Amino acid sequence: MRDELRYDPKEIEPRWQRLWADEHTWEVPNDLPAGVDASYVLEMLPYPSGEPHIGHLKVYSVGDAVAHFQRRRGRRVLHPMGYDAFGLPAENHAIRTGQHPRDSTNAAIAAFQREFRAWGISIDWTREFATHEPRYYRWTQWIFLELLERGLAYRREAAVKWCPVDATVLANEQVVDGHCERCGAEVETRQLEQWFLRITDYADRLLDDLDTIEWPEHVKRMQRNWIGRSLGAEVTFRCEELGVDYPVFTTRPDTLFGATFFVMAPEHPDVLRLAAGTEHEAAVREYVNSAAGGSVEERGDAERAKTGVPLGRTVTNPVNGEQLPMFVADYVLMEYGTGAIMAVPGHDERDFAFASAFGLPVKRVVGGGEELPYVGDGPLVDSHPDFDGLHNREALERIVAWLDGQGRGRASVNYRLRDWLVSRQRYWGCPIPVVYCDACGMVPVPSQQLPVELPDVRDYAPRGRSPLAAAEDWVRTSCPSCGGEARRETDTMDTFVDSSWYFLRYCDARNDSAAWDPDVLARWMPVDQYIGGVEHAILHLLYARFFCKALSDVGLLNVQEPFARLFTQGMITREGAKMSKSRGNVVSPRSIVERYGADTARCYILFIGPPDQDADWSDEGAEGMHRFLARLWRTCAEAARDLPDEPLAPDGLSPDGDRVVRKAHWAIEKVTGDMQARFAFNTAIAAVMELLNECGPGRRGGAEPGALRFALSTAASLLFPFAPHAASDAYQLLTGRRVWEEPWPVADLALLSTDTFELVVQVNGKIRDRVQAPTGAGREQLEALAREQPNVRSHVDGRELVKAVVVPGRLVNLVVR
Repeated sequence: MRDELRYDPKEIEPRWQRLWADEHTWEVPNDLPAGVDASYVLEMLPYPSGEPHIGHLKVYSVGDAVAHFQRRRGRRVLHPMGYDAFGLPAENHAIRTGQHPRDSTNAAIAAFQREFRAWGISIDWTREFATHEPRYYRWTQWIFLELLERGLAYRREAAVKWCPVDATVLANEQVVDGHCERCGAEVETRQLEQWFLRITDYADRLLDDLDTIEWPEHVKRMQRNWIGRSLGAEVTFRCEELGVDYPVFTTRPDTLFGATFFVMAPEHPDVLRLAAGTEHEAAVREYVNSAAGGSVEERGDAERAKTGVPLGRTVTNPVNGEQLPMFVADYVLMEYGTGAIMAVPGHDERDFAFASAFGLPVKRVVGGGEELPYVGDGPLVDSHPDFDGLHNREALERIVAWLDGQGRGRASVNYRLRDWLVSRQRYWGCPIPVVYCDACGMVPVPSQQLPVELPDVRDYAPRGRSPLAAAEDWVRTSCPSCGGEARRETDTMDTFVDSSWYFLRYCDARNDSAAWDPDVLARWMPVDQYIGGVEHAILHLLYARFFCKALSDVGLLNVQEPFARLFTQGMITREGAKMSKSRGNVVSPRSIVERYGADTARCYILFIGPPDQDADWSDEGAEGMHRFLARLWRTCAEAARDLPDEPLAPDGLSPDGDRVVRKAHWAIEKVTGDMQARFAFNTAIAAVMELLNECGPGRRGGAEPGALRFALSTAASLLFPFAPHAASDAYQLLTGRRVWEEPWPVADLALLSTDTFELVVQVNGKIRDRVQAPTGAGREQLEALAREQPNVRSHVDGRELVKAVVVPGRLVNLVVR
């Protein structure tokens, strides 16, 4: 008889998926009735390449559990899906194979669609889009033009990190040990005209508004450090030979009198001009190219050996007129201050290391400490008669005021944050919607002519310029202003632009006349729960916050922050290492689903450990989860077949029935708390396991059919967010109802407190009995009660008691020999 009730996910899961698709179960309209509680649950936009990996399974298992929980608590949930489809991987694949990036991207999207549907993720597929579709990037271009019109997008020449193989600009984060993270080529420095977005205008708001959102503190800290607000002074040093002023930001103007040399970052736009015509020109050029490959973290390391090259020029120290020799050195970062520093080796460790390496003078101007460099506080010495003897912190403000009065400096606030470089010399990206006319200059493409669509090209390989430049028929166009000949911009946008506003488009994804209806956005935004990897803590999350603030200032949004709450999930490893094809330790979600079913894959990945922490995959663990789901389904199916469908009568229950019902209410309270406050899905699933154990043949005792049906249907109901197919099937077998249409269960608080509890009694770690013990009983009382039990006495009589381990409220373990 038992074989007839076999858990078969290959039959169960497609059946429920077809029903949800046919009935459009997870779709939600925008015209919600007044008073309806709306919720927006969103996972970070995935990049479609190949097929979904284990990280996708985890993040969407988390998100789907949240979405199901919110729906059953009475909220209408927006839970959409899309694809971050532009980017280098598809373009590099096209270079290798000749396959158009659109074709490989669409094939990957089709694979993602198949897998996500097989996982049973409760997506509103009517809102699906990909960022490479013209119907989407039309509005990306429109947003760019809105920012351009308000001065938030601009073009200027800048020193950039250049990959000679990929022939494109790299962000700092894309350079690893001086090489391109994608192809491994040694990185160079070039000066190019580039498009930027003026994110620095929002630095203070991006910092201050972190206090208004519920994000993990470590993510907020990462953003604060990246923005990097510092208070200090801007001081002007002049190169008399060239007649050029160079401003320097310093947090230590009290040490100005101790400056003995002047250093510029390799990326500083004037470095090559300063060295031109000097004996150091060739060495400077070589150094600039080699230094460009170092990461910001590596170059800023105080312990790293200091290198540099003289520029053959001097600047004048504005506080004492001394001539300071100029150098280029990679320990100075263009990302901080002005890309140039006054070097004070007597009071800065890195400056001291550089001075020692190059035989430069070291001066003490702050008293205290026996050795140099001295970085502490003290009285000024050998500085200026007006300041000598003053404590350096008091002198600091006076020196700034003195410089301000002479027009050589001023108080200033500096940010580590730099404007966002969005130009990319690649094909597979959103075209920048401007043209260049000899008569009119740079002219925006009118919004009614959007989208500016990517042309098809035969050669995707960049050759020092964007592949779009080779599409001559596309490049040649007419000026929207004068009608004369014009040339299209051939750079494309950084793909982070596409992902900085996609969450807005989901709200109104089928609107063809506007990017969104403000009234619709007001209904859904901000995103109530955003879920994704901590690796996006800085760039994506910072850029999305900037877009929201900028679009709000333009009058297009009514929110300042895109994501009210953020959850960052941990990584899934295998055998203690990050999964990779080279290690041969990759777990394929598709193979797990084919073997065990989607519910097993989803449940195990949430059960494996706290979802915000890294966890190691175990095939045996997945097998164990499959056995649990099979046992739950089979127990429910047997109960539906064998137990009379009697109503629950709490007042007339036997002790066993009362115990089972109380356990069900305990599980409701436990799972609800874990879902609501902590996203502790692992302990929530464990609670359902405990409840199922209580209902098993060996534990149910004389519990009434109504009590068992209630407890088992509660177990299925609580498991639904994690294993929606098996839970739906089990719940319907027991109740005849659809679990997702049922409200989330609420615990009866009166049943959570009892006069007794079940005490587990062990001997040498093995369970020998279970007995009801008084709630609140002390250690001695519990030990005595345990030793009284006949089955316990038979294992301890005549043996020496080594110790008794008592866990109040749970167990007694008698250790004997």
